[in-house]
Amino acid sequence: MKIVIGSDHAGFKLKEKLKAFFDKNKVDYEDVGAMEYDKNDDYPYYSIKVAERVAKLNCMGIVIGKSGQGEAIAANKVPGVRAVVYYGKNKSIIKLSKEHNNSNILALGAGFLSEEEAIDSVKLWLKTPFSKHSRHVRRLKEISRFEKR
Repeated sequence: MKIVIGSDHAGFKLKEKLKAFFDKNKVDYEDVGAMEYDKNDDYPYYSIKVAERVAKLNCMGIVIGKSGQGEAIAANKVPGVRAVVYYGKNKSIIKLSKEHNNSNILALGAGFLSEEEAIDSVKLWLKTPFSKHSRHVRRLKEISRFEKR
């Protein structure tokens, strides 16, 4: 499974750490930026870029910023994207985001996660399958209908 990853300045350092983890574990990924640290860059550009690639390629994505909140909001503007936020403490929310919502983008809050926590959360998110339970499928279809209006 391909992963598209992107971040603004606040998530840049953590993005580079995740890329090193992906390289070490032979995970197929595409980095859409930022390619260098720029304290004046803005998260919507990178979050939407990740989201557009995820929607087009039908793959997974990771966006990283200070809290992950704005990154998820921006990513969720792209039809077909189901971005969720994680910034520590309760990993069960990561499992639920996949099992119930079939999330395809994980937004990480670099200001609230250590490198180890981020890697652990990504591993859990990637290995957790969608439950395909009828009520969850039905709810995702409802969301899809709204996107197509």
